[in-house]
Amino acid sequence: MKTFKTILLAAALATPGIIVAGSASAQVNGVAVADPEAAIANSRAFTTAVTQIQTTYKTQLDQATARRNAIQTELQPLVTAAQTAARAPGATEASLRPQLSAIQAKEQAGNAELQRLTAPAQRARAYAAEQVQRQLATAVQNVVRAKNVSLLVSPQATLFTQPAADITPAITAELDRLVPSVTTTPPANWQPGQAAGAAAAPAPAAAAPATGNRKAPTGR
Repeated sequence: MKTFKTILLAAALATPGIIVAGSASAQVNGVAVADPEAAIANSRAFTTAVTQIQTTYKTQLDQATARRNAIQTELQPLVTAAQTAARAPGATEASLRPQLSAIQAKEQAGNAELQRLTAPAQRARAYAAEQVQRQLATAVQNVVRAKNVSLLVSPQATLFTQPAADITPAITAELDRLVPSVTTTPPANWQPGQAAGAAAAPAPAAAAPATGNRKAPTGR
């Protein structure tokens, strides 16, 4: 499965005079910045699809939210007890291991349950994103030609960028022209990334972990 960086590179190589670099060593005319993930995520076809998915799978998503809250409530007393045990005199890793293992097992089971509940929505979201991604290379080529870009870098490769140098909105607009709409119902045998030339999808919002960030108890 190609990455966004790979597809940007492929688009650049297909356009004479375009260079994709990890960093810019000097100010030159025609330098531009682009975030392909944001371009796809902000495209009209994808954002519309996300709204449709939230409606279509509302029951499952609401169930996942309710179950996530319940799992957090179930886990909190176990976490509190383990933290208290870790502060007790003579606490060791071995003495805490049963409690920590129980927490980990319950958390993993909860996350697996959440994944099952949200899987249909995640799959639909990935399918919608992949349909937009099929035109990403073409959109990049069209924009860099129209704007006479000679150096294209990612936002992560720059320390400072003038807003005018960001061609991400232009790529999004070109994607809107190339892909007016997408479907949110994948074929029965579809798997993410299997389409020829597809890049990696923007990561669907995975089910949130059953617990938030917490300080793990440690032995003394």
